[in-house]
Amino acid sequence: MSVVLELTGVGKSYLRGGERIHALREFDFVLAAGEFVVVTGPSGSGKSTLLHIAGGLDAPDTGTVRFRDTDVWAMGANARSAFRRRNLGFVFQFFNLVPMLTAVENVSLPLVLDGVPARVADERARTLLGRVGLGARAEHRPAELSGGQMQRVSVARAMVAEPALLLADEPTGNLDSGSSAEVLAVVRELAAEQDAAVIMVTHDPAMVEFGSRHLGLVDGRAHELVPDAADGR
Repeated sequence: MSVVLELTGVGKSYLRGGERIHALREFDFVLAAGEFVVVTGPSGSGKSTLLHIAGGLDAPDTGTVRFRDTDVWAMGANARSAFRRRNLGFVFQFFNLVPMLTAVENVSLPLVLDGVPARVADERARTLLGRVGLGARAEHRPAELSGGQMQRVSVARAMVAEPALLLADEPTGNLDSGSSAEVLAVVRELAAEQDAAVIMVTHDPAMVEFGSRHLGLVDGRAHELVPDAADGR
C-alpha cells in the first residue's frame, strides 16, 4: 500500500461565543493512493476542518499531518503553498471559477501559475475539458455555463496538474441529483486514471456509493462505516 496521507493524533478546536468547540479530537487517518474516501456527518462534526488541515490550509492544534514522507505543517508558508499547487487538487461547493476567464483559461491557470508554458498548459486544459464533456465549451465563461458544467470545469482544473490527492468539499451541494452523479462519475474516473487519492465530504448520503470507503464523523472522531451500516441494514 502506497500511503499518500497520514494524520496522527490531530486535534483542532475553536472558540465560538465563549465556548470551545472541538472540531477534531485525537484524529487518526491513513489514506492510500487510489482510495476514494467519502466523509459524512452532521454540521459541525469536523468535516471541513479535516479537509482544511489535510490540505495545508489550517494548522492543527495537536498531532501531525504527513503527505508521503513530508510533514506538511513543518514547512514554511511559501513552501506549503508550492506543495499545495503541485500535489493537491481542490473542488469546492461554489465552484470558485474566475468569472472573466474562459473555461480553458480557468483550467490551465494552476499550470500557468506553476510556470508551465502557456501552450502546454492550454493543450492539457483542452484535453481535460474534452474528458469532462466540455470540449465544445472551452471558450465559454462561467456565466455562460450551467451549475453542472461549472463544477465539471472546476474538477478539470483540480486534476490538471495530476495531483496525488484531491480534496472535495460538498462538490455536489449546489447541483441536482443528475448533475451530481455526472460530476462524481467524472471525479472517480479521472482519479482512478491518475491513481489519485480522494477525500470528499458531503451531507448527501446518496453520494456514498461513489467511494471505496465511508467515514462517519461524530464529535470530531471518525467511525469507519461498512456498506451495510451506511445503507441502514
